[in-house]
Amino acid sequence: MRPLLAILAAAVLLAGCGSSDDDSNSTDTSAAADPTTTSGCQKVAKPRPKPDGELDRPSLRVSGNERLRATIQTNCGPIVIDLDAREQPKTVASFVYLARRGFFNGTTFHRVSREPGGGDFVVQGGDPTGTGQGGPGYSVTERPPGDTQYTRRVVAMAKTEIEPPGTSGSQFFIVTAEDAGLPADYAILGRVTGSDAAVRRMAAEPFDPRTGRPREPIVIRKVTIGG
Repeated sequence: MRPLLAILAAAVLLAGCGSSDDDSNSTDTSAAADPTTTSGCQKVAKPRPKPDGELDRPSLRVSGNERLRATIQTNCGPIVIDLDAREQPKTVASFVYLARRGFFNGTTFHRVSREPGGGDFVVQGGDPTGTGQGGPGYSVTERPPGDTQYTRRVVAMAKTEIEPPGTSGSQFFIVTAEDAGLPADYAILGRVTGSDAAVRRMAAEPFDPRTGRPREPIVIRKVTIGG
C-alpha cells in the first residue's frame, strides 16, 4: 500500500495527497549559516530520492512505560522529540522501527506550510521519494484521543483526508503554529523537547507558494532513537 499523505486545515490542503509537490510561500532567501544560529539552515546538496517503501508492517511493540526519544539531525540543526509511547504505542513503534532501519536518513522535509494569512502552520517530512506521495509500504491505524490539540511543537503523522483517523505511514509533520486548529484525526508521535530553533529555521525557509517545497533542501541526515 502506498499512503498518499495530506493535512487538511480549514479549506487548505497542505500535504501531498497526489497533488504536485514543489514548494509553498515565503519571502527572503535564507543565508547559509551555522545551524546553531537562528539565521538559517546550512546549504546542502539535494539528496537523491529513494524508492517508495515496500516494507511489511513491523511486529515491533513498545511498552507504554518505555521512555523513548528521537533525535533528528538536519542541516537546520537537531530536533529532539519525546515519543508518546503511552498514548500512541503503535504509532511510536512504527516510527522507531523505520528509524532503526535508517529509513529516514537522507530524506527531506519536503513541505513548509503556512496559513492563508502567512502565519506558521507545519513543516512535513518522512517521505522517501520527496514527492509528498511516498511511504514505507504499509500503514498503521491508531486514533488519537478526541481532545487532542495540535499546538506548537506537537509532532503528528500525516494522512490523506479519505483515510480513517489515526492512519499513518512514514510522513510526519511538526506544528509551527501556536495552534494549527486541526481535528483530532492525526496520530500523535510526540513533542519537540528542548530548543525548537531548528524547526523555526525550517518554517522560515523560502518555499514555492504553489506546492510548499523549500527552495533549498531541508535534509534529514540521520534519525536515532534513545531513552
